[in-house]
Amino acid sequence: MCGICGIFTPGRPAGEEQETIVRKMNKKLVHRGPDAQDNLLFEDIALGFSRLSIIGLNNGMQPIFNEDRSLVLLCNGEIFNYIELRHFLRNRGHRFRTESDVEVILHLYE
Repeated sequence: MCGICGIFTPGRPAGEEQETIVRKMNKKLVHRGPDAQDNLLFEDIALGFSRLSIIGLNNGMQPIFNEDRSLVLLCNGEIFNYIELRHFLRNRGHRFRTESDVEVILHLYE
């Protein structure tokens, strides 16, 4: 099971201080996601993700963006019917960059 953490600072851009705190928080979650860790600063949000690689082993790191980077997703869970959903979405013109199951959530939302 992956680990997700973050800080929301309404009205104040997330910066180095929030990133440092999120990195420390994320280190505490390494047992939940020992395969990789990453952070993201976006406007007034600092997010951290610890990955347990099960699906999309080589290219499924999160946070994951849609094609034009207007949406970003962090997800802890597994999409059991993602293969069928991916096929459905590809037939409607969506392009996927990863083999990750959670990428379908972004395309479904679009």
